[in-house]
Amino acid sequence: MLERPATRLRLRGVDHTARPTWKLRETVEFYRDKLGLPLVHVISARGWGPATHPDFLHFFFDSGNGSTIAFFYYLGSDQPETLEGRAAMPPLPDDHVFDATHTAWLVDSEEELKDWKRRLEAEGLTVSVETTHEVIESIYVRDPNGYFVEITRKLRPLNAIDATDAALTLRAALDAEDAASTEGRRVVTIDEIWTRKSRLLDSDGGHAAAVSIFVPRLEEFASLTRAARGRDDCTVTALDTHDRIDAAGPVEFQRRALGLKPAVWYGLFTGGIRGRIEIFDRDRVVIAPAA
Repeated sequence: MLERPATRLRLRGVDHTARPTWKLRETVEFYRDKLGLPLVHVISARGWGPATHPDFLHFFFDSGNGSTIAFFYYLGSDQPETLEGRAAMPPLPDDHVFDATHTAWLVDSEEELKDWKRRLEAEGLTVSVETTHEVIESIYVRDPNGYFVEITRKLRPLNAIDATDAALTLRAALDAEDAASTEGRRVVTIDEIWTRKSRLLDSDGGHAAAVSIFVPRLEEFASLTRAARGRDDCTVTALDTHDRIDAAGPVEFQRRALGLKPAVWYGLFTGGIRGRIEIFDRDRVVIAPAA
């Protein structure tokens, strides 16, 4: 077994993020002039190592709190065809793989977020509507390369329940991946992970409800627990960090009645479920006993 160092190693924040660009002028104008990030450093060099590595510029903008965002501009190289037209696409996650790579900047308030939306639109940019993702609210815009730029505000600080719930989710996901691998298949639905997570939260098998919904005791999911408490066909039991909603038969919830934005709604059962999701669309969900 490897010995751990006597002094615990610790990463101390992001120094910089980096990505390629084939639009030098447009990228500088976007980040320096439209976002107002100071240009603080440029490396200009011959290609590193392999003969296939072009000469390049590597330029850095101050992105706040001691970090930078950087771009590689490879001289004489051509933009890949897969990037063609991306800058003109609306700031919607049409390509989930490409759009997963993005940078988010933090602002302090709802008013400041709206001010940024107005400023970017005044620059002629297409900006998304405000989107709530559980603990943050964000707007999105595309830079000249098609990369997502996110501006976000925190709705609440993360706490110990978030960390506990996160650990349970990843444990359930890893268990599901391992089981699927031994069976020669892949995990393709989040329902499978939610079901495994419910088993972790009810490891002693202490109840036998046909339908159970485990809800992290966090504000963004509290309307689900409140709605269940007001129903005759549900009971609510408090666990250490979660509430468990039990029902003997199918249960239905509606998004608007819960007052949830779509991005939170689609993660409604992140705490785990026992049962079978029969319907889960933008506005309505029905969970029935497992077949």
